[in-house]
Amino acid sequence: MKKFFATLGAALFALLPLAACGGNSDGLVTLRINEVTHSVFYAPMYLADALGYFEEEGIKIELTNGGGADAVMTAVLSGGADIGFCGPEAAIYVKLGDAQDVPTVFGQLTQRDGSFLVSRKDEAATFKWEDLKGKSILAGRQGGVPCMTFEYILREHGFTDADINFNFDVSFNNMTAAFLSGTSDYCTMFEPVASENEAAGNCHIVAAVGEAGGEVPYTCYIAKQSWLKKNEDVVNGFLRAMLKAIDFAKTQEYSVIAENLFKQFPSTSYASLMTSVESYRRIDAWDGDMAMSEAAFDRLQDIIESAGELTSRVQFADIVDNSYAKKALASLK
Repeated sequence: MKKFFATLGAALFALLPLAACGGNSDGLVTLRINEVTHSVFYAPMYLADALGYFEEEGIKIELTNGGGADAVMTAVLSGGADIGFCGPEAAIYVKLGDAQDVPTVFGQLTQRDGSFLVSRKDEAATFKWEDLKGKSILAGRQGGVPCMTFEYILREHGFTDADINFNFDVSFNNMTAAFLSGTSDYCTMFEPVASENEAAGNCHIVAAVGEAGGEVPYTCYIAKQSWLKKNEDVVNGFLRAMLKAIDFAKTQEYSVIAENLFKQFPSTSYASLMTSVESYRRIDAWDGDMAMSEAAFDRLQDIIESAGELTSRVQFADIVDNSYAKKALASLK
């Protein structure tokens, strides 16, 4: 958490506030969204754009890639983005820092970890989490939610500190390349990287981390309270578009979904896009009503606390406001 605040503070001083969301000559309101990374895991957001759902609500989205939750939160706090799209732990840390205009979670997209554990051996049929005792694992950066979730799963399976051997020498973006070159025994990969490497014979998918980790509010939409109060109609329209896109992602043919995602992932084949969506649909990755449950929020804090990264806990109502998602869902019904 100290590292989060250090990075956040440095970035805030380096940024100048930018203009808030505004209108265009085409009559659409531009929403500036800073996403933690660009991934098929977040397919419904890209589908809402491709299918014209945002435009139907009078909205045009402008996406930027933060490359990390600290950078996303910096963009929100500085005014460089209207909406941040990242894990709610970023809002927890800011709340613990006594922020005046607390960033508020107003919609949840993903409800579990989206990574898959891969092995060098074809052991999917026999794999048990206990097999990882003493093995070297690439599972993300220390203190990051992907790694903390993985550690929580291991501890639920009886692992002690002596049993866990995470390799933190490799950065998150370089984990796959390092694993393929011979580093560590296991590695976590998101789609389509996991299935593409399995198809190429480079590794074998043995488990879905999200299935084992249970429901966790993994990625959410966050904005300052002051901005939300001033833009309630825009927020409602944004969430309506997202709810329709989530339903599309959960129900339509994989080929149709892939066609609508291709513009966002031009270097990924249709086959890989279809496999990725199938993988995420199978683990029920997307939150159908976009409202966060308090039980899932508490579980996230359990995970962070278990990893020693939480100084004190935050009340659910302090950073989560489900009223926006509930209103949007009711208006669609």
